[in-house]
Amino acid sequence: MGFWGRGHDHIGNFNFKIEIEGVLRAAFRNCEGIGSETEIIEFGGSVDQVVRKRPGRHKYLDITLKRGWSTNDDLWDWRMAIVRGEVDRRSGSIIICADDGEEICRYNFFEAWPAKYGGFSQDGKGNDVIIEEMTLSVERLERG
Repeated sequence: MGFWGRGHDHIGNFNFKIEIEGVLRAAFRNCEGIGSETEIIEFGGSVDQVVRKRPGRHKYLDITLKRGWSTNDDLWDWRMAIVRGEVDRRSGSIIICADDGEEICRYNFFEAWPAKYGGFSQDGKGNDVIIEEMTLSVERLERG
């Protein structure tokens, strides 16, 4: 395939799947928050008048998943376990796919638990599907 072939096309942001340990493998409508950030520690500046910066603690962003609501209660049950005070942390993956559905890359998250659930918006005059939204608190993220 030459330089201008399909191998250099960008991947559509709609080509992804989600796997969550013990819950499901499903296509979601939306996935946001894959990433990490590092605190900035500033020091110095008194003698040399230059503020120095160094990396501090690292944290991983919360991942928000959205999908059309269904009668499958897996996500709801997992959230309710947390509400009851049960510690139920799970691993999972966000899988980036090619146009043909083949896996290209995956982001594996660890020690996740549902910190927020909801997102429902009903409209008697609307024609969209009901959207279920869940935010996962994540302790670690790897790209595989």
